[in-house]
Amino acid sequence: MPIPEFIRAIRAKAGNTLLFMPGVVMVVFDERGRVLLNRRSDTGQWALIAGIPEPGEQPAEAAVREIEEETAVTAVAERILGVYTNQMIEYPNGHLAQYMDVVLLCRAVGGTARVNDDESLEVGWFAVDALPELVPLHRERIALALKDEAAAWFVPAPDPRDR
Repeated sequence: MPIPEFIRAIRAKAGNTLLFMPGVVMVVFDERGRVLLNRRSDTGQWALIAGIPEPGEQPAEAAVREIEEETAVTAVAERILGVYTNQMIEYPNGHLAQYMDVVLLCRAVGGTARVNDDESLEVGWFAVDALPELVPLHRERIALALKDEAAAWFVPAPDPRDR
């Protein structure tokens, strides 16, 4: 995965130190109700489209940009599905990162799905009842999108009265 320039600048000073960073993850549906996935070049696994917002960029702007950059699909962001802090990960180069992902429901409005950069090995539309192998978290996010509930999901904070 290409490292955004602003992350390169931070890494030049911080080294492998754990960075807590924003992320966007998109559940993109087409007019037939299929979900857009890419097979990531870094892991070889099928996944939802995801990326890192640039400084000053709104999550919905980042979502639309990342979808087009990675898949050549034009989309609109419709709503936030949830907000998650993910587990810390260690990249092969030793960099440590933990992402707080804003997960957005998006709708495709144009373009043809294809590999559009070096972040994907394959890109495709999948019926929700015929998904390739996905990590459980991605399946959960697709299931959340299919519920069509207005409220965003988040891990609730402990009740302060229980302290």
